[in-house]
Amino acid sequence: MKKRVVVLLGGTSSERDVSLVSGAAVVKALNERGYEAVPFDLGSDIAALVDALTPRPDAVFNALHGSGGEDGTVQGLLELMGIPYTHSGVLASALAMDKPMTKRVVEASGVRTPKGRVVTVAEVRRDHPMARPYIIKPVAEGSTVGVHIIREGENLPALDAGWAFGDSVLCEEYIAGHELTVGVMGDKALAVTEIRFGGTLFDYTSKYTPGHAQHIIPAPVPQPVYDEAMRWALVAHQAVSCRGISRSDFRYDDKKPGTSGLYFLEINNQPGFTPVSLVPEQAQRAGISFGELVTWLVENATCDRLRS
Repeated sequence: MKKRVVVLLGGTSSERDVSLVSGAAVVKALNERGYEAVPFDLGSDIAALVDALTPRPDAVFNALHGSGGEDGTVQGLLELMGIPYTHSGVLASALAMDKPMTKRVVEASGVRTPKGRVVTVAEVRRDHPMARPYIIKPVAEGSTVGVHIIREGENLPALDAGWAFGDSVLCEEYIAGHELTVGVMGDKALAVTEIRFGGTLFDYTSKYTPGHAQHIIPAPVPQPVYDEAMRWALVAHQAVSCRGISRSDFRYDDKKPGTSGLYFLEINNQPGFTPVSLVPEQAQRAGISFGELVTWLVENATCDRLRS
């Protein structure tokens, strides 16, 4: 009998469009590999979700991105219902979504991160929170949503009434140089990719529009830097208690000696599955097809409640 897998996609976060594309690709791949994959576009009607999960499927593939999907919320419901699901559990999901807390955890594990501090929106409007250049970002968003670089000579950031990411922001020193990312699958780092793009910020458009960014794999960086990025990605994955796959993002300032210019930025506990997504690309290079990757995630789906 075919395994029935409900694929959660869409959602109500700022990353809804990305999730729709990821989820559609996952549904197609699972159906092609003999599963009965059923998409469910998650809105604000939780009763509808419970209905979609009744009778209980064999597994849930969580293809949601952003708040409500990556932050432990939907994972908590799946735990209550005793349904195995892909990717990280409740605690790891909540932690990975909280950038300041993630920084604390990985720093405690010996991983370097940019200097930073959490301040209120009111403080940012009143005065520069740190020396320029620096970056401000929401404390709990993905896909570079709401991120701004404040350069030398620039005025205070315009966090006006349109700022929709809470009362606090994370301010970090800006690290010049190369954008690197490392995917982790299970207990193994896959590869280091360098991402090249126009401008100084790998923003939402660059991430999800074909042709706006170039992925160079393996990244053309010194071998010690490459090895350290691979090691740090696995350390972060384990420190945050991620499972399944994750992707850690780094900046590398090649003007600093050795590996001293490498900085961990954040971890994504549910990387995308779009045509331009990075982890499937790294898996492909390691000899793991897209279909094999999503199958592996389904077959390794779990529920902490069922394991206890």
